[in-house]
Amino acid sequence: MTDRPFRPNGWLILDKPPGLRSTQAVGAVKRVLRELGYGPKLRDLPKVGHGGTLDPLAEGVLPIALGEATKLTGRMLDADKTYEFTIAFGEETETLDTEGKVTERTDRRPPRAAIPAVLEHFTGTIDQLPPRYSALKVDGRRAYDLARGGQDFELATRRVTIHSLAMVGEAGYAPLYSAFASTGSRPDAEIGYEALEMADTVTLVASVSKGTYIRSLAWDIARALGTLGHVTYLRRTKAGPFTEDQAISLDLLNEIGKGARLEDHLLPLEAGLDGIPALALDPESAQAARQGRVVSGLPHPDGLHFAKLGDVPVALVEIEGGAMTVVRGFNI
Repeated sequence: MTDRPFRPNGWLILDKPPGLRSTQAVGAVKRVLRELGYGPKLRDLPKVGHGGTLDPLAEGVLPIALGEATKLTGRMLDADKTYEFTIAFGEETETLDTEGKVTERTDRRPPRAAIPAVLEHFTGTIDQLPPRYSALKVDGRRAYDLARGGQDFELATRRVTIHSLAMVGEAGYAPLYSAFASTGSRPDAEIGYEALEMADTVTLVASVSKGTYIRSLAWDIARALGTLGHVTYLRRTKAGPFTEDQAISLDLLNEIGKGARLEDHLLPLEAGLDGIPALALDPESAQAARQGRVVSGLPHPDGLHFAKLGDVPVALVEIEGGAMTVVRGFNI
C-alpha cells in the first residue's frame, strides 16, 4: 500500500475477547497498522501500548494508545475501573478463577437475600491480599511463576478503594440481614433460613480504584458469606473515561487491517484526559511550551491543564500562581 498521510495519535478501545492476553491485543493493533502501510514505509511503526492489563480469561474494555497517546498510558493505569463478574459458590481454585484446579469444596451456599448486606462491608477503602497467581513481582520474579513452580512466598496486602459494589438487577435485602453480614452467623430460625433461596452463583458490578483484584474481592466475599467461591465470568465495562459503548470488536479491528478507515474508530488523544480543562495557547506560548520553557502571567486557576494550539495538542501542563510548566509534551 502507499504511504498514508494520516499519523495516528489517539485511542482505539478494544473489546478484548476471553483468551487473548493484553500484550497480544497490542500486537494485533501493530499488525493492523503494518497492513495499512505504517511502519517500514514511514520509517517506523507508531508507538502502541495498552492502558491497563486484563487477565487472559477476562473480557471487555482495553484502551489501546497509539502514537503520542502512549504518553498517557500511565494515567490510564491509575484510573478507576468498572467490572461485572460472576462468583460461583462451593469451590475454590488455586487461581481464584476457572483456570486453576479446585483446591477446596463445600456444600454450603449463601442465602441470596443475605448477599447485599455483606457487600456493604466491602464498599469503601479496604485492605486486600492480591492473588498468588498475579503479575506482581516478588524478589524480581512474577508471583504466578513462583506459584506455578510450587514455591512458598508471601504477598503484602494493599489498600484499595471499592467505590460501589452491587448485585446485578436485584434489590437489596440489607436491613433484614445486617446481623448475618456483621457476624457471619445464621439468621434467627423465625426468619425461615431453610426456606430462603440459596445462591449457587451471583453476578456483581464493582467500580474500583487502581490495583484492585476482582478475583481477591470475590474470594473475600465468598468467605464472608460462609462459603467458598471463584470467578467464572469477568468483564471490564469501563476503564477511566472509556466505556464498552466505545469499544470495537477484534473482527472490526481486522476489518480495519483490510482497508476500513482507522480514523473512523480512533478517539482523539484528549479523550484520555477527561475532566482536565483545556487551555488555549497562542503561537508564542505554544512554541515556548514545546521548548520546555515556563510561561508566566496566565490568568488561569492552579492545576493540571491540557494545552492546545487551535485543535493541535501541545502539552499536559501544570499552572501554579499563573506560571505554566510542561508535565508532558506532545510531538504533533
